[in-house]
Amino acid sequence: MSVPEIAAAALLAPAFLYLVFRMGQTLLGSGRGMRAGFEVGASKTIGDRETQEDAFGIRELEDGVMAVLADGMGKSFGGKLAAETAVEAFLQVFGDEAAAYNPQYSFRKAFNGANREILKRLNGVQGCASVTAALVKGRKLYYAAAGDVKAAVYRGGELVPVSSGHTISALARQKYEEGRLTREEALSLLDRHRLYNFVGRDGFKDIEFFDTPISLYGGEYVLLMSDGLYGTARWKDMEDCLEGAGDCQTKAYALIELVNRSQAADRDNASAVLVKCR
Repeated sequence: MSVPEIAAAALLAPAFLYLVFRMGQTLLGSGRGMRAGFEVGASKTIGDRETQEDAFGIRELEDGVMAVLADGMGKSFGGKLAAETAVEAFLQVFGDEAAAYNPQYSFRKAFNGANREILKRLNGVQGCASVTAALVKGRKLYYAAAGDVKAAVYRGGELVPVSSGHTISALARQKYEEGRLTREEALSLLDRHRLYNFVGRDGFKDIEFFDTPISLYGGEYVLLMSDGLYGTARWKDMEDCLEGAGDCQTKAYALIELVNRSQAADRDNASAVLVKCR
């Protein structure tokens, strides 16, 4: 079915779409899951948008867990389809237990597969997605990102970003640190949050990878969040949510409630995926 046909179905068959939505939620990892050593939770809100273009997935492995969050952008359901396609690609790659033994190769395979499938499915219709994925295995965190979905680790009362993102402002900071931009040039670009990289475009190749795996000691939370969350909620309020009582699912709900209760104008879709290493 083409993207315009999907849009027509949205108008003509709301009951059918509700069923598809419920099935999609199951496929994309809604709810909570738990294995020995790990706990997971996820939540999202549509904000003030007409379409929910965020999608997430959680794949529990033999000795770990992989989580992915995609933030879609586009028209005529293009962003929604792009995000869901990206998540499906990651779930498929990590459906093979062997994928966890070579995280960088598997992440690259999933990103390139997502990019290829989005271009194929959308067939010229505008649609793309920012994607971040995290693999927690053997008390190590491996992550990869394209776009502006962030990965962060909460421990010791602090929520610390581990991914930089692919915005003009993030690129400016990187180039300044490398000595390729003057301070004045970098400062002039710091308020530009336009993306320069994402899946769903010809020539996609830039993926932000972990330099070395991040060690986890137990009790940490790995948080994946779309810009609708970290761009709306205060960082301190997110830390308070993670410090509070409750399991991962309760805390995921609390993070998204920060957006729902916000008085900010034009709230974007917002999503949070949490993995706790116990």
